Amino acid sequence: MNKMKIAAVAVGVIILAGTGWFYKRADGREAPAYRTATIQRGGVKSTVSATGTLGAVQTIQVGTQASGQIAAIYVDYNDHVKKGQLLARIDPRLQDQAVEEAHAQLERAQATMEQAESDYARSKQLFDANAITASELSTLQSNFSVQQANVKSARIALERARQNLAYTNIHAPIDGVIVERNVDVGQTVAANFSAPQLFLIANDLSDMQILASVDESDIGAIRTGQPVEFTVQAYPNQTFAGTVQKVRLQSKTQDNVVNYTAVVGVKNTTGKLLPGMTATVQFVIGVAQNVLVVPNAALRIRPTPAMLAHAQHAIATKDSQPANVIGTNDSQHSNSAILWTLDDKGTLAPVRVRTGLSDAINTEVEGRNLTAGTKVVIGVLDAGSATSSGASNPFQSPRPSGRPQGGEGG
Repeated sequence: MNKMKIAAVAVGVIILAGTGWFYKRADGREAPAYRTATIQRGGVKSTVSATGTLGAVQTIQVGTQASGQIAAIYVDYNDHVKKGQLLARIDPRLQDQAVEEAHAQLERAQATMEQAESDYARSKQLFDANAITASELSTLQSNFSVQQANVKSARIALERARQNLAYTNIHAPIDGVIVERNVDVGQTVAANFSAPQLFLIANDLSDMQILASVDESDIGAIRTGQPVEFTVQAYPNQTFAGTVQKVRLQSKTQDNVVNYTAVVGVKNTTGKLLPGMTATVQFVIGVAQNVLVVPNAALRIRPTPAMLAHAQHAIATKDSQPANVIGTNDSQHSNSAILWTLDDKGTLAPVRVRTGLSDAINTEVEGRNLTAGTKVVIGVLDAGSATSSGASNPFQSPRPSGRPQGGEGG
């Protein structure tokens, strides 16, 4: 009987303790468990992200003005060529015949002109002897002038035929590398309506460029001469460097998003970068070294009622230091946020900080009595009261200033 009484008393004590614990947690008087990080001293690199395509600075499409069958090709992919080098030859038989025909037309015109000249010379003598009229002399003189013009026209036609014959030899217009070869021996090309592309030549692959598409919300941060870092899928663990050369004024709209093209100059001394590679570009907007940084998550904490309850003492203590907490006029703190700090005794306190450069991981911060090694809350594991504070909460932490991936703070 005594054992049953003891057991009943023990159960009652447990129930009372559990009920007290529940109400204690419901009132927010028991400190929640937090995930924390420490303020560290280090560097922050603020960047704007974009994607683009690698290409040669200058590429030339080599076409033909002559139609016919490809008789010979003397270069292939990746071959280095010099300006004026013979690349291919089109079957010249038709153009040879055109030259011969134009030459015959010239000879015919010259013979006719010589005959007209002789007739005019004789008629002039007859006119001087009053054997023919002035009208007859004028007719012969006009015929001689027409034949002179025909000879001139025939010479031009011969020169045109010779030029068309020369077009059957395809020469390199610049020094460079054959990037594309679009024809094979035996293939027929027709240049009647448009010049077909036979080859694509890149002038120099040791100097390349990236045409990066930048969103209009970020283009204001891009400047000529700005340093750029980028990666390509072929070498994911290697970072390459470049420099902004210009921002093109022409805009392009895709999916209701306005983009501008930033031209990035790249030195390809190792030859690893190839035309057509997709580059993930980071425009370096600003760099801060040896500054206090916190994880971005610390600036996005929304305090719970339990956090506010346990921070009341610290808040009351710091009421005389309005710089540490959010005031009623937040317009004066456009680049500010709230950090929730924990001291060695586990005391929770809000601290107003001024945010600076930010990257995908950390943000630069400045604040009164802020030191490296201070613990800051980056998450609430056991929030006590599960309801997050609303937007009207005076201790809600705004996001750090600037855009994600690196808007520069004030």
